[in-house]
Amino acid sequence: REAPAPPHGSQRRCAHFVERKKRFCKMVPAPGRRFCGEHGQQEKENDRKRIPCPLDPKHTVYEDQLQKHLKKCNSREKPNLVFICLFFFLKQMPISSLSKEELEDLITKLKKASNGLELHLKEQILSHQALQEALNDPKNGESAFKHLKQQASILGNMEKLHLLGPGRCFVEFGAGRGKLSHWVDIALQNAENVQFLLVERATARFKVDGKHKRKDSIFERLQVDIQHLCLNKVPILEEKKLPLVGIGKHLCGAATDLALRCLVESYTTCCDGENEEPVPKRSKSDKTELASNSSTDNERNEEDTLENSKPVAGIVIALCCHHRCDWTHYVGREFFKSVGLGPVEFHYYQRMSSWATCGMRESITKSSMNDEESEDQTNNTEEHDQAYSKTEGGSDTLQGLLTVEERKEIGCLCKLLIDHGRIEYLQQRGYKAALQYYTESAVSLENVLLTAVPRQSWIPEPTA
Repeated sequence: REAPAPPHGSQRRCAHFVERKKRFCKMVPAPGRRFCGEHGQQEKENDRKRIPCPLDPKHTVYEDQLQKHLKKCNSREKPNLVFICLFFFLKQMPISSLSKEELEDLITKLKKASNGLELHLKEQILSHQALQEALNDPKNGESAFKHLKQQASILGNMEKLHLLGPGRCFVEFGAGRGKLSHWVDIALQNAENVQFLLVERATARFKVDGKHKRKDSIFERLQVDIQHLCLNKVPILEEKKLPLVGIGKHLCGAATDLALRCLVESYTTCCDGENEEPVPKRSKSDKTELASNSSTDNERNEEDTLENSKPVAGIVIALCCHHRCDWTHYVGREFFKSVGLGPVEFHYYQRMSSWATCGMRESITKSSMNDEESEDQTNNTEEHDQAYSKTEGGSDTLQGLLTVEERKEIGCLCKLLIDHGRIEYLQQRGYKAALQYYTESAVSLENVLLTAVPRQSWIPEPTA
């Protein structure tokens, strides 16, 4: 309501009448004003008009603020994120639902399916000069040093596969703060025409990608779940169409499968469809010149031609958290079916995979209880251990059935079986894929690196 005039002797008081307290506001307005700052809008109330919102007439808005309101109204049309598609999940059952006989049957099937697989992976613990200064910096604590060693080895493996070079787009899945892309950019200081696409579904504090302002490198961040990402519709990838290098450090569970499918299926298939052009014939002079080259030059030319013709130049992903895998997105389903396994076995094997490190987690936690940095070490034992539980570890339901060593052996077989399905998936799609240890178990319990580069002699099978 319109406020009555303030009582005599209180002209410097706010003219707003507080109905609940039956008195005027005691705040002092600015010189020349009748109302205080809080109630100053009342001076304009008589001149302002409210109108129904054109997007939703159920609520009203001030006419002079209509354009501002339309930009944030909850009834507005949401932007069309063209690189998003949708998937759904299957429900998983806990190990505690198994009887002793069912568990023994699962273990028998696991050992039969794992028969013939390479149980001992090759060690590829490398480093890179881009991180030498940081590795030698005494200011970095033990936790930071462990992360630096892993990042240095990942870059070393990328360099060995000739994936560090100009004219590429590095897509970091599960980027977090973007530290891996940060070191790749430092390693490519003199490289031209380099792009970085950082994919992370959650918001991250202290991001480092904003610090890179080099003219020859572009950093772009997408806040989207990998399962909803269609790379072929990302604007910066549509412009230059540079060969992609998919990277990730501790890409958790199903995120690895989603990243592989995103790179190898949706993006590669789309690019192959766009590039269906006849290969130009070589002239006689070209053939003569090619024949005169050495075998080394021929190999390099074939590699360059392959990289230019295949949209994904390579994949380097540090694997993590197999107990978070999901049959819906798992890329090795055909392999599982070929060895007589299905979604039921997969659900239990992905949970049993945590047995590979559950004993080691317990020993590390106990040994660090009296350490001054026990809290820091416990929090950094694994980057994604929050989902690990007694149900997954089976410590409550398996007392007396399996020893810690037996559980560790079974867990390792589960991880190996799941990873081998990923290797077969990549091999069937023209990639030379491999698994290797890229760091010591004392640095990270999840120390397996998946690498893949296009296979030169691969010819895609015709689709029906």
